[in-house]
Amino acid sequence: MLATHTGLPLEAGLDEAGRGCLAGPVFAAAVILPPDFAPPLLRDSKQLSARQRALLRPLICAEAVAWAVGEASEEEIGALNIAQASYLAMHRAVAALPVAPAHLLVDGNRFRPLAGFAHTCVVGGDGLYRSIAAASVLAKTFRDERMAALALEFPAYGWAQNAGYPTTAHRAAIRAHGPTVRHRPGFRLL
Repeated sequence: MLATHTGLPLEAGLDEAGRGCLAGPVFAAAVILPPDFAPPLLRDSKQLSARQRALLRPLICAEAVAWAVGEASEEEIGALNIAQASYLAMHRAVAALPVAPAHLLVDGNRFRPLAGFAHTCVVGGDGLYRSIAAASVLAKTFRDERMAALALEFPAYGWAQNAGYPTTAHRAAIRAHGPTVRHRPGFRLL
């Protein structure tokens, strides 16, 4: 069972999606949940089916005290590196929250501090804390939605199915058609 939070007031869970992809932006979400928010399906988005994530997203958006999504573009990923671009997306998500959190609970072992916000990094946090699990669901669903839209512009790469991850089919499409402007500069594509 996931913990509600660490007990701190207005704690925002933070997680990202798309860090290991070859194409598309990296997304992050920040979510502040009420203490009693405990839908039975909620857990790390990687452990959920697309259908389960689709069921949870509107529930999270409706019931959260506050939520926001941020992203960093392929160009920013190329200029900064994927870790720094992930932190940028997280910072943008926090900045977009309509309510300022008192504390950030970040999935993972590293985070670039954000001025004015205390934070705690938690390895495997999306499997431990509801706010981080909710952030993982929002980051994943919003990013998947963007990749499905980009797939309409670049249908040969299968992004509606692979979301830009380095699948065999995605790499075969890169070999056959070359990279697009949506592929990440500096990433080893083949």
